[in-house]
Amino acid sequence: MRFRRWLYGSMGLLSLLGLIGVFTQERAFLAFFAFAVDFEYFFIQSDEMLEEAMNRSAARAFCLGMIAVALATLFGFFVRREPAGEALAMGLAAGWAVSAVVYALSTACYGFRERWGLKDDPE
Repeated sequence: MRFRRWLYGSMGLLSLLGLIGVFTQERAFLAFFAFAVDFEYFFIQSDEMLEEAMNRSAARAFCLGMIAVALATLFGFFVRREPAGEALAMGLAAGWAVSAVVYALSTACYGFRERWGLKDDPE
């Protein structure tokens, strides 16, 4: 469990990519600062509920990301008439973005549910 806690927390290192947006004109990189919240996993106690929530979030993000890759690639190739390589690049970017957003929202949802459940517990 210690390794997984380290693995989840190290996803916060993606937030360092946000510095590219600070030091260049590429402001889209600022969105990577959203991954800074993953550093919290270094400090919380890992248990079975957390492991299950992370696994569910990852599975949901992967599946929806792959669907987004397929749909965006097909859209780029058939509707926008882009070359296959550009359509695939657009699809991969869309899939990664969808995966990141779904994973973040899903883990946040599970976290809020757990916190609210603890507050409602009479003990």
